[in-house]
Amino acid sequence: MIGDDSPKQRPIPHLRWWIAALLFASTVINYIDRQTLSLLAPYLKQDYHWTNTDYANLVIAFRVAYSIGQTLCGRLMDRIGTRRGLSVSVLWYSLVSILTPLARGFYSFASFRFLLGAGESANWPGATKAVSEWFPKRERGLATALFDSGSSVGSAIAPFLVLTVYSRWGWRPAFVLPGLLGFLWLIVWRRAYHPPQQHPRVSEAERQMILGDVYAPGVKTGGPKPGWAALLTLPQTWGTIVAKALTDPVWFFVTDWFPIYLEAKGIPLQSSLLAIWVPFISSDLGNFFGGAASGYLIKRGWSLGAARKALVVFGGFGVLLLIPTVFTFNLWAIVAFFSLATFSYAAFSTIANVLPSDLFFSESVASASGMSGTGAGIGTIIAFELIGYFSDAHQAAPAHSFDPIVIVAGMFPFVAMILVLLLVRNTRATEEGLVRRI
Repeated sequence: MIGDDSPKQRPIPHLRWWIAALLFASTVINYIDRQTLSLLAPYLKQDYHWTNTDYANLVIAFRVAYSIGQTLCGRLMDRIGTRRGLSVSVLWYSLVSILTPLARGFYSFASFRFLLGAGESANWPGATKAVSEWFPKRERGLATALFDSGSSVGSAIAPFLVLTVYSRWGWRPAFVLPGLLGFLWLIVWRRAYHPPQQHPRVSEAERQMILGDVYAPGVKTGGPKPGWAALLTLPQTWGTIVAKALTDPVWFFVTDWFPIYLEAKGIPLQSSLLAIWVPFISSDLGNFFGGAASGYLIKRGWSLGAARKALVVFGGFGVLLLIPTVFTFNLWAIVAFFSLATFSYAAFSTIANVLPSDLFFSESVASASGMSGTGAGIGTIIAFELIGYFSDAHQAAPAHSFDPIVIVAGMFPFVAMILVLLLVRNTRATEEGLVRRI
């Protein structure tokens, strides 16, 4: 097995990609877990007599804990290490899932959703930190794209698993299932994951390749390790925050509001169910394009910063393609524009997720990633409140009720692009050893 402590174990070729596969599996389980409530909501609303406002508050309970938790868990991850940190996270939210059937009403469900959001919030900071430990800069984008794509795959798998279990055994076992998957993952993770310096199954050639790139100082060593306050004084930190805070709300607008947007356009959902899948498939492709393209540019001799920023520019301009949808009522034209926009968003998102591992040393990667996740969560909560308000305010013109929202959604990543280009650069903090050279 991968994690056997015997020093005579045969090396596993390309072990770092097996590690990436484990991070992908964690993200898949994470998304199956969080999707369970939304899939069962129509049935639970009837059983417990919840209003739409009640359900919205359950979603917000998760989102608030998830947003705050990313910063807290990111810092914890940097303190206790990737292996232990992700172990605690998955153990936490798996137990919460298994215990959710004990809920008896709105307040107990809200408590479990809050605890679930707190536990799941460590996934992205932890996975980003693992990538920073195991992958050279030319491969970090692709490795990040791999684990990030688990969100789409988990969302696609969840309906089949959750609704099948529900139809046979009811809602309680449906909540238990993701928890059991989390425990299975945890067993493999504890055996499989060790830092490359200590891993008994990594080949010497792969170890030296990783250590020669990931742990090459690039700047003077021995500099101070910044805490939260110090990180927030760095322009690079704010670059990572705005990269997520101004792009993730656009993605959640697509995932949560696209069907409602089509209905507002007068397009019945019965005739557009297949079309709704297309932007999500496009997003998965965009994830891998962003990671592979930036890695290719680095191999061609581009600097790390130039290669990453090229994909940021691509994404910033590409998401502007949301705007032309306000001028058409043709389903497939709308789907085409949304697909190109989500492809571009996903390329940008991959770079946004990989920036903390590019910019910060191992002791700060998860902290910076967590801050960017918190920024994204706050941005999403604010965006959803505004979307609800403005879409209701324009109900008198239903076909155009979402036009201002779509225009703003198309502009946000463009603004993020400009800010990333300005903030993510080499500064005096680079020379002082607070951040990596990019």
